[in-house]
Amino acid sequence: MKKTVCILALWVLAAAAVQAKVELPPVLSDNMVLQQKQEVALWGKATGKKVTITATWTKKKTVVRPEADGNWFVRIPTPAAGGPYEITFNDGEKLTLKNVLIGEVWYCGGQSNMDMPVKGFEAQPVEHSTEYILRAKPSVPIRICKVPNTKSKTPLPKVEAFWVENKPEEVMNASATGYFFAQKLYEMLEVPIGIITVDWGGSSIESWMSRELLEREFPGEFDTALLDTAPLEDLKGSRHPCILYNGMVEGLAPFTFKGMIWYQGETNRGRWEQYTRLQPAYVKMMRELFQNPDAPFYFVQIAPYTYQPQYKDLFTSGYFCEAQEKTLALIPHSGMVTTTDIGSYSTIHPPKKLEVGNRLAYLALVKDYGFKGINPVAPTYKSVEFSGEEAIVTFEVDRLGIGPMNTDLGGFELAGEDRVFHPAIGRLKNKKVVVTSPEVPAPVALRYCFRNWCVGSVFSAWGIPAGPFRTDDWDDLRQ
Repeated sequence: MKKTVCILALWVLAAAAVQAKVELPPVLSDNMVLQQKQEVALWGKATGKKVTITATWTKKKTVVRPEADGNWFVRIPTPAAGGPYEITFNDGEKLTLKNVLIGEVWYCGGQSNMDMPVKGFEAQPVEHSTEYILRAKPSVPIRICKVPNTKSKTPLPKVEAFWVENKPEEVMNASATGYFFAQKLYEMLEVPIGIITVDWGGSSIESWMSRELLEREFPGEFDTALLDTAPLEDLKGSRHPCILYNGMVEGLAPFTFKGMIWYQGETNRGRWEQYTRLQPAYVKMMRELFQNPDAPFYFVQIAPYTYQPQYKDLFTSGYFCEAQEKTLALIPHSGMVTTTDIGSYSTIHPPKKLEVGNRLAYLALVKDYGFKGINPVAPTYKSVEFSGEEAIVTFEVDRLGIGPMNTDLGGFELAGEDRVFHPAIGRLKNKKVVVTSPEVPAPVALRYCFRNWCVGSVFSAWGIPAGPFRTDDWDDLRQ
């Protein structure tokens, strides 16, 4: 009988100890990267009266007392980049996170072009993938946290996302854009880099936004009531408002990161005016949610692609890219990557993700990390003068890098009073581009790379292409 009582007592003590163990959200896991030189957020649940947090980079202990429901939250200071470290959480029983690095952490969001893995999609390869997969080594301090695709009608308290090391079997499934971005940052900064990828192919920007935000700032524009009445499986894929925010975003907050990169827009392409309001609202929401009001936000213009030529839908990409560019003035601390030179005629998922990741990294390196000597900003249209048969274009750029004086520059179109655009050729002359077309003797409007499919020809001296632009305001043209 005594033996039975002793065993029962030991079982009760063990159960109590298990119950007392701190519970952390999955994103706080072994192998993670924490943002350097910041007060980083840590949170979880506990049954004890206090949680004692000890990190091996400091002798100082942090004590936090849970609320009545067991939830606790605290911020602790991190040092300059380094590691690996351990963090121990003690609530009567110790829980230790191992192999933790301190460095730079970036959030990577969007739809399929952000989701596209290093190994590529079926019959849609990513250039340079073999090289980057094979040379991936855990000794290179790049860490990846991929949030699994999850839809929800209401916000989930956590996401099942864990950090993994820089191994071939992990890299092959990582976001190509995000991973190449991380590689370039690591190459230049020589500190650990962490990327949190939150993406889903075909997703709309409103699917990544909260219900509260959409109902407050976009009343009547989105059917959020279906979140109450319709079964989850009836909500349209990854495009329905709020369902990806609920399933994949809110449960990450308030993990501390440096900034955000974003590759999304193809799904919203036909609603360009609305996008000029949606993207700034999305960024503001994310900065508030993650308690990071100054987080940089760098995004990618959608790349050239044919889309639906059978419907004579030939200009909507141009209108949408124009809308994306307009958001630069509406979003503090933002930047845009142009892609007029790296689209694909045959696929909406162009293979040149290395160039996209590098261009995003150039923006961060110059704007956030103090690198000098290059200008990562694309040449932008400044003005045009129509003189006889010529359209004389001036760009806002430190130096054009478009070749010798007699080089024909494609991607231009001219129209006369009839509003019919015809292919035109540009020539560099006196730091300006002179555009002419034999079919338009008296041009009144000019467009550059404004069709869905185009190939850019105007670059800065740093190899950054000019984005689509137009001089007219003819929003009704589709062909």
